[in-house]
Amino acid sequence: MIDLNRVKTGIKGFDQLVDGGFPKGSCILFAGSPGTGKTIFGMEFLYNGAVKYKEKGLFVSFEQEEQNIINSVRLFGWDMDSLIKKKMMHIMSIPAEEIKSSTAKEIMDFCKKNNIKRLVIDSLTTLSANAPIYTETKDVAVKDLINENTFFSPPIIGDAITRRFIYRFINMLRKIKGITSILISEASEKSEYLSKDGISEFVCDGVILVNFDTMGGDFSRQLIVRKMRDTKNDEDLHPLAITNKGIDVKKIKM
Repeated sequence: MIDLNRVKTGIKGFDQLVDGGFPKGSCILFAGSPGTGKTIFGMEFLYNGAVKYKEKGLFVSFEQEEQNIINSVRLFGWDMDSLIKKKMMHIMSIPAEEIKSSTAKEIMDFCKKNNIKRLVIDSLTTLSANAPIYTETKDVAVKDLINENTFFSPPIIGDAITRRFIYRFINMLRKIKGITSILISEASEKSEYLSKDGISEFVCDGVILVNFDTMGGDFSRQLIVRKMRDTKNDEDLHPLAITNKGIDVKKIKM
């Protein structure tokens, strides 16, 4: 096994599932249905990074306002206000309707300028579905029918442009030295793919899937590490609880 630097999440019961932490510099897809704790996991990853490991973090939300995010994590006793004042934690709230072609680059530039080591995108689903990802007509089969200065966006071009954006976005993240990222995504229902975009699970270095267990029992949420490149990972399904202190990934009872 390759000897890698580890980025510990500090989340109770989780790091042991990935041999001590995420490989440094990796992009992790965290997919699940609504209400499974995806945003909480991402925020705790950043909070622990700042408090326990002195690593600066950035949370990018396309679905919630900054103050709502801060208020929601106070339930766990996390003082985000002081971390933000110390510039150990940053929150970037961008409404979906304000996403533009330069948004991805602006996020990358912010990470570089502020020495961000931990990044959470909430969510990749919203970003890829709403970003006006433009492509030159020379890359389109109908290029001879339109002017060379014409641009297309995903609603016209379709899934191919969205998938191309995801490839580029994740590759841009990998080029930022020392940054480890979690990309939150909606899980695909009744599909052969884990994510709704159908491509991010193949491009990302790791995939974590959370879902609801409707069969009863003590816990209603379950977590599994579906893949993790360059490291050994636990392949079992684990109960997940959201406590008053944050996420708690439980051991399987034998």
